[in-house]
Amino acid sequence: MKKPLEKVRIDKWLHAIRAFKTRSLSSDACNSGKIKVNDSRIKPSKFLVGGEIITIQKEAIKLVYKVSGLIDKRVSAKLVENYREDMTPESEYLIQKAAFQYPVARRKRGEGRPTKKNRRNIDKIKWST
Repeated sequence: MKKPLEKVRIDKWLHAIRAFKTRSLSSDACNSGKIKVNDSRIKPSKFLVGGEIITIQKEAIKLVYKVSGLIDKRVSAKLVENYREDMTPESEYLIQKAAFQYPVARRKRGEGRPTKKNRRNIDKIKWST
């Protein structure tokens, strides 16, 4: 039987708990300052221990997780809850849900840039809702 991990790199852990699709994406997020451990910026090589609070800035919301277990290999989505505790406020999820409700202006492929008149029409639609 395998002995439990005492420490693991944060980029591996973020990939293993499915916060990012690839390890390189999690590493890039650490380098760009989108990941904070106990409110301090970190590098991808930082070792995690149990009980630390991790803040992840993803698009419009801030996800907050508490490390409840260490893992370095990716597991099924059902098992992820054994390794992290979701502490994200409900208001952050409402922000994410609201972002999908606003209309998005789309143009057909090959139409080029919008003219001044088209731009005004797009702005009317965007700001009228």
